[in-house]
Amino acid sequence: MQFYIVTGLSGAGKSQALKILEDMGFFCVDNLPVALVPRFADLCRAQGAKFSRVALGIDIRAGKPSLDSLDGVLSEIKKKGIKYRIIFFTANDSTLLQRYSETRRRHPLGRRIVDGIHKERKLMEKVLSIADQVIDTSHLTLAELKEILARVMGISYIRKIMISTLSFGYKYGIPTDADLVIDVRFLPNPNYVPSLRSKTGQDVAVKKYVQRQKPAREFFRRFLDLINFLIPRYVREGKSYLTIAVGCTGGRHRSVVVAEHIAQFLRKSRYPVKIYHRDIERGVEAYR
Repeated sequence: MQFYIVTGLSGAGKSQALKILEDMGFFCVDNLPVALVPRFADLCRAQGAKFSRVALGIDIRAGKPSLDSLDGVLSEIKKKGIKYRIIFFTANDSTLLQRYSETRRRHPLGRRIVDGIHKERKLMEKVLSIADQVIDTSHLTLAELKEILARVMGISYIRKIMISTLSFGYKYGIPTDADLVIDVRFLPNPNYVPSLRSKTGQDVAVKKYVQRQKPAREFFRRFLDLINFLIPRYVREGKSYLTIAVGCTGGRHRSVVVAEHIAQFLRKSRYPVKIYHRDIERGVEAYR
């Protein structure tokens, strides 16, 4: 069993690290009382392969008495034959102050933030002294943090991204989860062609109508070049999910054709893609 104790200063990235480890397949628990750690380790070991990778978050919220008892707790774990490693996250004062300013959270010690940071450093000195690995996140990007954790854990980590293409109708509002939004209402509208009005962008006739338009061909060339440029850079910055939303008036014709064309292109580029047509069934009764 891989048993990691993730600790460090408040605001230094411990919680973010636990999220990353969870994505890497670790079973993660944050802020477990120190006294329960031996029992928790026993339970994980008893589950076998299901809990072969465990990360436990411990920090100043446990309180000074609990942190002072950590040495004894670790000795107890060691006697049980459970090997553990302690990873300590830190950052410089200016970075911690900036992060608190951005999140507007109070310091867990309940003090003025500057005083809380200094007090916490003092209280965590003993834990820092027994850490197996110290990671300073002052100047790390999320992607760099992921790579460092993968290296520390001995995990082969490949940066990847899950992409969703989503068609929608502007009359029903822009999707709130969209990262990129493209408006294709500049394309000729099949809704004004009587034989196509009741069909959707998944019908061959509508696809042919949209794709044969010169503006559509030029759009695909330019936009797919842009996508090719953007995605590797999103991956490099640590983005795990990307939603490309394509909108037309009603979300039944043009946006559907374009969203499926983009998805097909991305699959050929070997990206994992899911496709959703949010509004394709809206207004169906009007055509019956």
